[in-house]
Amino acid sequence: MKLAHDIIIKPILSEKSYDMMPAKRYTFQVDVTATKPQIRAAVEEIFSVKVKSVTTSRKMGKIKRQGRTQGRRPEVKKAYVTLTEDSKQIEFFESMAQA
Repeated sequence: MKLAHDIIIKPILSEKSYDMMPAKRYTFQVDVTATKPQIRAAVEEIFSVKVKSVTTSRKMGKIKRQGRTQGRRPEVKKAYVTLTEDSKQIEFFESMAQA
């Protein structure tokens, strides 16, 4: 069983994610093998909030060439986490949205 901090790698801070914050919707980069129930439990454990829904998306890594050899960048999985209406906002993001 993975720890909560192993499932959630980092928050994604972009213009799109800032626009979703007033609606209590946050974006995280998560482990590629993590499932939606694991992501829900990890967010609830780390930030002490109630999660309404989790939506995920996966992006395959781009193919990169260096000389004759060819490789692939690592794939990325994003989780869009929506909190319930009665839940408090995540404190980490509150300071970011006000700046």
